[in-house]
Amino acid sequence: MDGATIERAALVALLRRPGTSWSEIALSIQEIGSAVTVLDRTVGRSDTLFPETDSVEELITAAAQEIAGWQAGGIGVHAFFDDTYPAQLLGVREMPPLLFTRGDLRLRDRAVAVVGSRSATAEGLRIARAVSTSLANRGVTVASGLAKGIDTVAHTSTLEAGGRTVAVIGTGIHHYYPATNRRLQDQISEVGLVLSQFWPDSPPTKQSFPMRNAVMSGYAAATVVVEAGEKSGARIQARLALQHGRPVVLTSQVMQCDWAKSFAENPGVYTAHGTVDLLEAVDDILGRLPTEAGLENFPDLALH
Repeated sequence: MDGATIERAALVALLRRPGTSWSEIALSIQEIGSAVTVLDRTVGRSDTLFPETDSVEELITAAAQEIAGWQAGGIGVHAFFDDTYPAQLLGVREMPPLLFTRGDLRLRDRAVAVVGSRSATAEGLRIARAVSTSLANRGVTVASGLAKGIDTVAHTSTLEAGGRTVAVIGTGIHHYYPATNRRLQDQISEVGLVLSQFWPDSPPTKQSFPMRNAVMSGYAAATVVVEAGEKSGARIQARLALQHGRPVVLTSQVMQCDWAKSFAENPGVYTAHGTVDLLEAVDDILGRLPTEAGLENFPDLALH
């Protein structure tokens, strides 16, 4: 195995350890500069009733075999220290140390997230379709979460317009959730990208979807919230987007909610009353975006 393969396998071995904090593992590797060194300092040194019997070399070999199996099944495996890891996620606090992908992963993707309620209204679906189609026609990637309602329309409208779409999912990449979007997920993996931060066989959980929203916010240069209730994942994403220094666009549909009215007072939040107003806000944000060659260094998009 070459050095990069060994380091990636060491990371997987570390993350597979019971009770491991993924964020702490990433910080340790960043501080020390080697996943192998962190693994070597960890194995056999925990206070457990039953001592570990596997050596570092055995753990790395087993992890490398697991990675090879994923890759043989068409899954891309990307560690945060790999050259293939999306640059725009590297500065995000919730950065996953490991990503799994199907499709065309781009190091720097000029993307805008379009998100909203699963129980969308007809007007919400119309708005999602209009903004997604407009973004696709402008050559901008549309990111969404492959959920029912707004997300599904964002993905399908982008594909119908011949654009690129990225599905950031809240399950392992072997799962289809919801099951009704199985064909859509496969289509996106063929012409766009399906991205997951979870082990490939991981089922959906209550915690996985807010985690997915954090990654989608970091992946995208901005978030458009079409519809979102008081406890929706789209509301969580709007909050996280501002923490990540990404602008947020709220539609008139969202502004009917109490959370949005107070949220709109924050710098970096655009409120759009009508589709034309929304597209003007998106165009203003796009005009501030760097080219794909410089997406790792976003300008101060929080000011408008």
